[in-house]
Amino acid sequence: MKAIYIEQTGGPEVLRFGEVPTPEPAKGEVLVKLEASGVNFTDLNARSGLNQVPLPAVLGSEGAGTVERLGDGVTTCKPGDRVAYCMARGSYAEYAAVPAKMLVRIPGAIDSRTAAAAMLQGMTAHYLTHSTFPLKSGQTALVHAAAGGTGRLVVQMAAMLGARVIATVGTEAKAELARQAGASDAILYDQLDWVAEVKRLTGGSGVDVVYDSVGKATFLKGFDCLRSRGMMVHFGVASGPVDLFDTRTLTGRGSVFLARPTLASHIAYPAELAWRSGDLFRWIKDGKLELRIDRDYPLAEGAQAHRDMEARKTTGKLLLRT
Repeated sequence: MKAIYIEQTGGPEVLRFGEVPTPEPAKGEVLVKLEASGVNFTDLNARSGLNQVPLPAVLGSEGAGTVERLGDGVTTCKPGDRVAYCMARGSYAEYAAVPAKMLVRIPGAIDSRTAAAAMLQGMTAHYLTHSTFPLKSGQTALVHAAAGGTGRLVVQMAAMLGARVIATVGTEAKAELARQAGASDAILYDQLDWVAEVKRLTGGSGVDVVYDSVGKATFLKGFDCLRSRGMMVHFGVASGPVDLFDTRTLTGRGSVFLARPTLASHIAYPAELAWRSGDLFRWIKDGKLELRIDRDYPLAEGAQAHRDMEARKTTGKLLLRT
C-alpha cells in the first residue's frame, strides 16, 4: 500500500512517500480502508522527534473510511461499515489497523472527509470546554490560535455554552474568522500587548480560563490574564515546549489552577468516546458546529501539508486524500 512514513526524525524533508506492507489486523483490531486522514500538530511533533515514536513509522493519528477486514474477536462492526477514529497512529496510508474500541460509526448524513476532519480537533475542543474547564454562561475564556482548526472549534463550543470568548490571532483575516465563530473580541498578538488588552476588555478582572495550544510563546503571560482562582489549560506546544515551571507561580497569580490534559485520557472509555463523537456529529448535522477544512492534499503531498502548517499559512483543518 502507499503511505507517508519516516525513517528518521527531522523537518518535512524526512517524510517519505512509497510502498509499505499493508498491516494485518491483530486480535481486537480492524483493517480500515482510509479515504481521508487528518493532519495535526501531534504529527509534526512525531516527525520532528519532540514526541518519540518507534522508527520507521507511518505517521497520522486520525482517519475515516470503510471497514475492510476484522481481526479475531471483533464483533462491534462488520466489513463495509463507515467508521472514523483518532489517537491511533498510521493514518497517512491507504489502510490502517485500528483497535476496534477506538472506532465510531459515521452517521449517514456525514461524509468521510468531514468525519476525518472532526475527530481529533473536535473531541479535543469538546473535552476542553465540557470537561477540563466546563464553561458556563457568563464566564469568559481566552482562546489562543483561535482561527486554527482546534481553536475555532473551541470558540464555537464556548459560544454555544453562553461564554464570552476573547481570541488571539495573527492577522486581521484570522480575527474575522474568530469573530465569525463566536468570539466577542479578537486581539492581533503581533500588534498589541495582548495581556494588557485582555485586562482592558475584562475591566481588570481577567478571564476565567485560558485555552493555550501555543505553549512556549504564550504560556507564562497567560497567567497574567487569569482572574483569581482561574484556570490555565495548556494543551499544545505549537511554538515549542514550555520552560521549566515553578509551581509557586500559581500562588503568586492568585491561587490559579494549571491543567495539562490529553485527548487520550478523555476518550479512554467507550461511553466517553460515544458522548463526544456523538455530540460532534449531531452538531455538524444540525448546523450548530461549522468545520473549516482549509485544504486537502493528495497523500503524496504530505510534506507540503506539514510545511504549510508549520508556516502558519492555514486557517482550519488540513486533510490528506488517501
